[in-house]
Amino acid sequence: MSRRRKGLSEEDRQLWRKVAETATPLHPLRKDPAQQTAIPAKPDVRPVLDLSRLKEFSGSVRPPAQVRRTDPPKVAMDHRQHERLKRGKLNPEARIDLHGMTAERAHVALRGFILRCHGEGVRLALVITGKGRAGGSDSLVPDRVGVLRHAVPEWLRQAPLGPLILQIAPAHQRHGAGGAYYVYLRRRK
Repeated sequence: MSRRRKGLSEEDRQLWRKVAETATPLHPLRKDPAQQTAIPAKPDVRPVLDLSRLKEFSGSVRPPAQVRRTDPPKVAMDHRQHERLKRGKLNPEARIDLHGMTAERAHVALRGFILRCHGEGVRLALVITGKGRAGGSDSLVPDRVGVLRHAVPEWLRQAPLGPLILQIAPAHQRHGAGGAYYVYLRRRK
């Protein structure tokens, strides 16, 4: 077993000095630990963030304590109906299966389906997205697992569908659980 040497060799120190001479300091007032002298700041270098003006823009330095990202979405529908919906006691009046569709095709199909359901007076629809499957790892850019599962709630909140929908909720186990959504539609006027 060999022991590691502490510190840098003379060759490494010379290389470091060359790199340090060409580097532009991020914080011009900090001292270089190797030389323990102040690095002269260039006249056009400005600090990234002026903390003295932070309150001026945000109102406070800390984020409000009452804001939590984990809060579930508010229930817009009747609470009793919502409880029955969560337990899978309400049966969907219409359903659409988006399995295997491309995002573009699924978006068009979903839009037409929701508009038809609202026109026919359907109150509860089931949108089956599937849970998604992991793509191949040969891609440089990783694919998001369950593209439709993540996109459908956003599509339902956007115009022209958003004003027609009262509530979006994950489906109960008997209706598809993590791979489906209940869409509770508003009444026709």
